[in-house]
Amino acid sequence: MVQVFLLFNISGGEFIIVALLFLLLFGPKQIPSMARSAAKLIKQVKNATNDIKREILDSAEDQKLTEVKKTIKDGRDAFKEVTDSIKRGTKL
Repeated sequence: MVQVFLLFNISGGEFIIVALLFLLLFGPKQIPSMARSAAKLIKQVKNATNDIKREILDSAEDQKLTEVKKTIKDGRDAFKEVTDSIKRGTKL
């Protein structure tokens, strides 16, 4: 039975060959430090992605808040106009 690695769509035999080539090219002493460096890089990319996502969501929230504030201000202005006209009408 052939198992397929979903990440790169390679079989178990191909994975073993790649792992052996990696071991031969870089040696057993460099692999742990390379793995740590790769993990740090992945973490930095993930953090940057989360920062970008947070900024986009904050921007969308700010835009919605601005729209709500404008709606409230428009409503307040309309209410003020109505109350002013009522006050003018009662003074006459």
